[in-house]
Amino acid sequence: MARSIELLVAPTVLADSSLLRIALANAGLRDSENFRIVRRSIDARKRPPHYLLKCEVFSAEEESIEIPRSPVKRDVQNAPEVMVVGSGPCGLFAALSLIENGFKPIVLERGKNIRDRRRDLAALNKAHIVNPESNYCFGEGGAGTYSDGKLYTRSNKRGDARAILEYLVSFGAPTDILVDAHPHIGTNKLPKLIEAIRLFIEDCGGEVRFGSKLTDIKVKDGKIQQVEINHSDWYPCSQLILATGHSARDIFELLHNRGIDISAKDFALGVRVEHPQELIDQIQYKCDRGVYLPPASYQLVHQHGKRGVYSFCMCPGGIIAPCATAPGEIVTNGWSPSKRNNPYANSGLVVSVTAADYDPKGTGHPLLALEYQSAVERSAFNLGGGGQIAPAQRLIDFTQRQISADLPNCSYQPGLKSTELRACLPPIVHNALADGIKTFGQKMRGYFTNEAVLVATESRTSSPVRIPRGSDGQHPMVAGLFPAGEGAGYAGGIVSAAIDGQNAAIHVANAVARGV
Repeated sequence: MARSIELLVAPTVLADSSLLRIALANAGLRDSENFRIVRRSIDARKRPPHYLLKCEVFSAEEESIEIPRSPVKRDVQNAPEVMVVGSGPCGLFAALSLIENGFKPIVLERGKNIRDRRRDLAALNKAHIVNPESNYCFGEGGAGTYSDGKLYTRSNKRGDARAILEYLVSFGAPTDILVDAHPHIGTNKLPKLIEAIRLFIEDCGGEVRFGSKLTDIKVKDGKIQQVEINHSDWYPCSQLILATGHSARDIFELLHNRGIDISAKDFALGVRVEHPQELIDQIQYKCDRGVYLPPASYQLVHQHGKRGVYSFCMCPGGIIAPCATAPGEIVTNGWSPSKRNNPYANSGLVVSVTAADYDPKGTGHPLLALEYQSAVERSAFNLGGGGQIAPAQRLIDFTQRQISADLPNCSYQPGLKSTELRACLPPIVHNALADGIKTFGQKMRGYFTNEAVLVATESRTSSPVRIPRGSDGQHPMVAGLFPAGEGAGYAGGIVSAAIDGQNAAIHVANAVARGV
């Protein structure tokens, strides 16, 4: 029977298979046995840093190659149709699960395919042109395509996260994601993987329709009947998985205007911070990173009174990207290529925002959190002076409330303007951030430096709206409407969104089986 060995090894040992086998032999590996690494993480508390490995050991006669699971391929060309709105991780994995359960998915995507989408991203970065239907959030693969494929999740209670990773490997993701404690693919590799998933869906008889924006729905007797696409064409629809992502504000407004219950939800708001990657390496590793260690990352948390301040979506060797979905707003996010080899490290630094902030009068209006979020993004746009130029401030200057005389080089391509960020951030956010940043500097010696720059705003950490659903996955008011993923308020990241999409498809199958 297979058994496990856990051990700490130097990075140079991990890079040399013969040295690794010697280390495992010292830990109990016999000559007659083979091994496979099943878990790998870095322990930077040791000086120098070491890798913590979990290895599965088995007899030499046993097969040493692990074959990842892949989606079941079925011909669903003439199967019952289910509409899926959105082609992000939630929508795509909902479509894969629908195929496995014998349904034909019709995926409606407001944006463009991968190749055409790239041109709109170039126009956004270079000419500051925001296409509301094709940007970093909307288009094939959704926001997940350009979030660089961070795949760490705590969502195993909701589904099988391992299965999601194995499916991704079957579509072309590196097998390292099955081993690393914090798996990552890279924005340069994700587009081809997303395209492979779409081709699989189409090869099974499903459809992915680009340039197809959901603009209205028709409900009769508490059940969905039809959907309108692009303000023109109506289609019959009895089962609809709503997987629109956290930035489809028009969908929230549509549901509210049609009298379909939604509610405001707490979210987080702040800035992107960027340091030289070499500085973060020195802080975290306390030694020369060399070629055997990856660019260092960090995760920071601080409690400012009852309000949380924390790092979010940390991107070693990454890029800060302009992620507005409409003209007149500044939104930032970060991503890294697969090698994480850019000279900067960026992360969201965000503060929790609650109903006491966005709804101080306690009205319960479902769109107030969204309006609060949007107002900050518009304020950042005005402070930046136009286009996608983002307001920015050196880190120490931010805490001292003084405009920076100049700004360091930064990966944010549209450009920065030196300003006082208090002019666009709510006081509760600014004060909590300033306090948190000082504390982070105590936790990571060297982090508190004017070599770092803060870029506003990091505002799309999660959906500011929740779309309710019952234990059967359906909206309590509308049979056949299955809210899912980040936009509905039930996921946060690629893997958790994919799991939620799978679950939504299973709920659809169960509802059809019951004749609901």
